This record gives sequence, C-alpha cells and structure tokens, in this order.
Amino acid sequence: MLPSGTYNVSYRQDMAIVRTRLQWVLLILGLIALFIVPRFSTGYGLSILNGMGIMLISVHGLNLLTGYTGQISLGQAGFMAVGAYSSALLVDRAGVPFLLALPLSGLIAGLVGLLFGLPSVRIKGFYLAMATLAAQFIIPWVIVHVRSDLTGGSSGIVVSSASIGEVVLKSQESMYYLVMVVAVLMTWMAKNLARTHTGRAFVAIRDNDIAAESMGINLFAYKLLAFFICSFYAGIAGSLWAHWMRAINPDHFTLMDSIWYVGMVIVGGMGSTAGAVFGPVSLRLLREVVMTISP
Repeated sequence: MLPSGTYNVSYRQDMAIVRTRLQWVLLILGLIALFIVPRFSTGYGLSILNGMGIMLISVHGLNLLTGYTGQISLGQAGFMAVGAYSSALLVDRAGVPFLLALPLSGLIAGLVGLLFGLPSVRIKGFYLAMATLAAQFIIPWVIVHVRSDLTGGSSGIVVSSASIGEVVLKSQESMYYLVMVVAVLMTWMAKNLARTHTGRAFVAIRDNDIAAESMGINLFAYKLLAFFICSFYAGIAGSLWAHWMRAINPDHFTLMDSIWYVGMVIVGGMGSTAGAVFGPVSLRLLREVVMTISP
C-alpha cells in the first residue's frame, strides 16, 4: 500500500518494489544495520540470527506454496533434510565446491518435492496435508535405512565448513554474512516471483482453482511448480543448515519443525513476503524470551 498522497503515474512505477524515497532510505538503512550487527553482537546472538536467517529462507518457500498457491505442506523439514544431506555428500564425498553444491541441493530437494506434490492435482486441504505429511516420515526413513554408509544412519554425519574459494567460513560471524546474503537474495526472488505471471497464476489457483482453470491456467503444471519452488527453498535452507551446524542427523528435521514453519507463515501473514520475514523472527524471538524467563 502506498503512503497517502503518493500516486503511480507509469506502469514502471506501479511495478517497482521500492517506490518512494523514504522506502529507499529505510531499505538502505536496514541493509546497513543488517550487516553491521556482528560488530555489536555476541557469538550466541549471532547463532540465533543465523538460525533465523535459515528458517526465513525455508518459510519463504512455504509461503509461496501455502500463502500464494493455497496448497499446504507438512513436510518442509523433510525437504530441508534432503538439501542438507545432498550438500554434505556433494561437498565432502564428491568434492563439489560449496557455491555449486548450494543451488544443486536446492534442485535435488525440488525434484523430491515434485514427487510428493503430485497428489496436489487431485486432492486439497486435509487430504493434501496427509499426503505431504508422508514426506516427513518417508525422507528420514530413507536417510536412516537406505545407504546408511553414506548418510550415517541414525547417527548422522559430520559436515565440513562452508568455503568460498580459499576462504573457509568457520566462525559464527563469517556464516552470518553468508546466511544473510543468501536470505536477502532469496527474499528478493520471492518478492519478484509473486509479481510475475507465475505469481498471479498461483494467486488465481488459491482463490478459485476452477475459475483459474477456466481462464486457461494449467493447474497441474502450476501446482507442481509451486511444490518445486517450495522444496527448492527448503533445500537451500537445508544446505546452509548443514554447513552451519557441521553435523547433521535425522533428528534435526522433525515433524514439529514442519509444523513450526507452517505456524510462522500463518503468524507472519500468508501471501505476504514481509510476513515470511516477520513470522520466523517473531516466533524465534518469542521462543528465546520464554527460555530466558522460564525457571
């Protein structure tokens, strides 16, 4: 919504993300504040912010699926597990550079998401929730029981630190900059996607899929695309999680985590890019406050 007295006089101005001088100033100040935080924060504070940033990326994907397309998923943590293990195996076993393994992990998670998104063409609501819930149980089972020599089974595996060229990101501060750069980039991508033809098709499906189909929108293709994008975001988040934690096991990606991600979308505001930011931040801060004041 534009501030009072501000009008769009061209199509280019109407499509701009940042429209007023005040918004530009706030954006620049916000980015500056974001990247000087490590100068004034402790290691524990940075670890909380790193966790927020990774959750934010995953919630952006879920918001595109649930908030914009109207499809629900209770397997987001499972798709994060796919991204985490894919990145760990690509970097440590195949010798793939981290900057290449990061998007590849997202693509692998996206392809897995397509398989569990197939039922969305025929079912919705509670039944779709049950179908996606299967991912949350099947993926950890596969990790534990299939090729446990690679995944470490229930014990998990140790993951190397992320590296960019010769620079190894071992500290919380160095990982903070990586996580925040990726989070800002993925937020910008989510915002732009919502304004494209694809984003409008997602919204049309959410509002009334029968009407959307009558207007020529391919429900099968767009619903699967929404699941792919949602899982791609989860895979990116999982990759960052693996190299941030440096050790992963199936217990890091539980059903409760998937439910938390859905709650973050709802609390922040479904169908809002800003809501996908405020949801993880507010709930994570609330959790920290409760842990601090509880006896």
